[in-house]
Amino acid sequence: MLRTIIIDDEENIRLLLRNIIAEHCADVEVIAEAGSVTDSLRLIRQYSPDLVLLDIRLTDGTGFGLLEKLDEINFRIIFVTAYEEYALKALKLSAVDYILKPIVTGELVAAIEKARKILGNGEEKQLQVLIDNTKDQSSQEKKIVLKTADKFHFVAIKNIIRCEADSSYTWFYMTDGNKILISRTMKEFEDVLSGCGFYRPFKTFLINLNHIKAYEKHDGGFIIMTDDSRIPIADRKKEEFFRLVEGL
Repeated sequence: MLRTIIIDDEENIRLLLRNIIAEHCADVEVIAEAGSVTDSLRLIRQYSPDLVLLDIRLTDGTGFGLLEKLDEINFRIIFVTAYEEYALKALKLSAVDYILKPIVTGELVAAIEKARKILGNGEEKQLQVLIDNTKDQSSQEKKIVLKTADKFHFVAIKNIIRCEADSSYTWFYMTDGNKILISRTMKEFEDVLSGCGFYRPFKTFLINLNHIKAYEKHDGGFIIMTDDSRIPIADRKKEEFFRLVEGL
């Protein structure tokens, strides 16, 4: 049995989660539930769950704050949250599993099934990235978790020079000369990195504005990056781009 704790400050949401699990997840046992950081800490330490369904906003704090108070995290987590831009940005950067309210039964069941399959692999470092990313720090000091087939890459955003689309894949070019291929689209990363100093001057490129070295006017205009790559810029993007770089 997958021993599970439900943590949400809304009693009706806890009841809904419990009912969905009872009806659709025969091998999941809800062993406790809570609505506050204080109660959640006590229950997690008491029961040592396999899985925690965790809301972000609790009566006396946040789910992020709860994780920071734990000595160790040896259970899987699925965040269950309303659409809150700051929270979703942090979750996406850290590649941590989440589902949105209002809760869709199929999405919850699929998330639990995924958690069951990877139970025991541990996600402590991912969650530490998440906790760090929610702290008051500049966007360039944050990290992003990039998943490849065989490993997790924990990358400082300031060390990403640019991204380049390759069909449904995305290449990340780093300051140390390495590059990482991720099987996700450029659009997904544009959404995640849009508030972290990145800009998409052309359909196949996403650049870190902090790594611009120069701008060449000839041949339609090119942005020169610190790795000496030449990035084209669409005519319709030029006015916006010049406004952005003037503010750097």
